[in-house]
Amino acid sequence: MMRRDRGAEYEAAGVRVIGVSPDTVEAQRKFADKFDLEFTLLADADHAVAERYGAWVEKSMYGRKYMGVQRATFIIDAKGKIAHVFPKVSPKKHDDLVLKALRR
Repeated sequence: MMRRDRGAEYEAAGVRVIGVSPDTVEAQRKFADKFDLEFTLLADADHAVAERYGAWVEKSMYGRKYMGVQRATFIIDAKGKIAHVFPKVSPKKHDDLVLKALRR
């Protein structure tokens, strides 16, 4: 899980990690408590943020189509511009990829 396990590396890179999910504030709180997360989680219950970032997408499971969040990571630079996007996040490799990009 990003930041929880490698928080010191993100801090050393001068990065602030923020998670955004279409869950409610209460659901976010329970999730953060359950997994002992140290970073900020924002509730995007109306998925407005996900839509603006292109992460609210059509998905399909067992032939059924529905709308949902495509997990992605965005590195936003000091000027507020998107510097890099990691679509379709793979948790096992994710920290290494993000930290490598931050070092560049």
